[in-house]
Amino acid sequence: ILWLHAREDPPVVRRLLDHALTGLAGCPSVEAFSFATALGLGLEALPVRHRSATHAALLDRGFTGSDLWRYMRRDLPAPGLPTCSYRTSCDEDRRVLQVERAGQVVAEATIGDPVDGVGVLWWIGVEPVARGEGLGLRLLGSALDLLAGLGAREVILYVDDDAPDDDPERSRVVANALYERVGFVEVDRLWSYQLTR
Repeated sequence: ILWLHAREDPPVVRRLLDHALTGLAGCPSVEAFSFATALGLGLEALPVRHRSATHAALLDRGFTGSDLWRYMRRDLPAPGLPTCSYRTSCDEDRRVLQVERAGQVVAEATIGDPVDGVGVLWWIGVEPVARGEGLGLRLLGSALDLLAGLGAREVILYVDDDAPDDDPERSRVVANALYERVGFVEVDRLWSYQLTR
């Protein structure tokens, strides 16, 4: 189930969901609002605060939900943030900002060109050798400046916080703290669901 739109009217949500499940009766497993991969065009998850009737109906029908992503936003421009030197490349509607040292990329950010005044921060990362120097903050400031220069009045991002305890490299604790520090606020939590019969 990729999408279900019923204006959050609980009886209509339940009927649509039951209709979909009847059509998928032969499937041993059903996914709903599955997360897109990094190669996808977006994040096909359910924003549960804004879609509480759909969330409740899925759980009521036996789906197991996974709360793994934050959906965040902030206004642009973002004056006062430090910036850094970077080189940029374009790939269709995305731009990649890279910081190099001695010919090696040590930090990278990917942004989506603004649509209707909304830009997207798709990715930001700093290699372990360059961490602890404030480079992430400066690269984020540069990315937000570039988005504002391209006409964005606000920026959104999605950040997972599902890092397993046994893989500290995937931890998003620092990223979440950085986004909050520069004024991003959480709009919603994004969930995905699975029903195993």
